[in-house]
Amino acid sequence: MLDTLLTLLIFQTMGEGLVYVFSLPIPGPVIGMLLLLCYLIIRKGVADKLAPTTNQLLSHMALLFVPAGVGISVHMGRIADEWLPIMVSVVVSTLLSIVATALVIRWLSRGKQEVTK
Repeated sequence: MLDTLLTLLIFQTMGEGLVYVFSLPIPGPVIGMLLLLCYLIIRKGVADKLAPTTNQLLSHMALLFVPAGVGISVHMGRIADEWLPIMVSVVVSTLLSIVATALVIRWLSRGKQEVTK
């Protein structure tokens, strides 16, 4: 369990470090997850070792939303003042995510059809 937590922490720290060094506009944990994904693709057996601990973390994922809920309640006045730009950005980003997901699924299904032929 400690090995898995250390692995996750190392990749998150690497992501934070890259964001700091290169002044990237992407959150460090996102970069860390991408690095971890690349690592898991390269090293096939590592995912099986990480699975039990990561499944435990996922079972308690609701706790990770507590800080976000507190942040929303603390800044409720600001959210009320700026509701229109927030709603526009939420709707636009949701639509872009749906379109991107549809395009990726379409691209992957074409690749799968070519492999099965």
